[in-house]
Amino acid sequence: QVQLIESGGGLVQTGESLRLSCAASGMSFKTSPMGWFRQAPGKEREFVAASNWYGDLRSNLHSVRGRFTISRDNARNTVFLQMNSLKPEDTAVYYCAAGGTYDDYSGSGVGLNYWGTGTLVTVSS
Repeated sequence: QVQLIESGGGLVQTGESLRLSCAASGMSFKTSPMGWFRQAPGKEREFVAASNWYGDLRSNLHSVRGRFTISRDNARNTVFLQMNSLKPEDTAVYYCAAGGTYDDYSGSGVGLNYWGTGTLVTVSS
């Protein structure tokens, strides 16, 4: 059984940082893409960032470029999202995804089969 367990969310103030982690078990994703999506209250889920297994990085949101950085540890089957200079508009549930193709990491990620249960990030003003 494949499981993706996110951690690292919480309540922070504007300008602070958080580091999200997502550990996968039940299947190796060493040669698969892994990434992050988020869903803010009342909004659709949206792609944030992804990493291919050989280190290619992709970030779709202009609003997070330069502030959010994705990385991964293939030996630990884990992907991270370092979030700096957080803003209230970053408030959302952040979901980890794994597998699929690199092109699946866009939009709301409808083509992806493996998802975590989400971790809540709240940024207060």
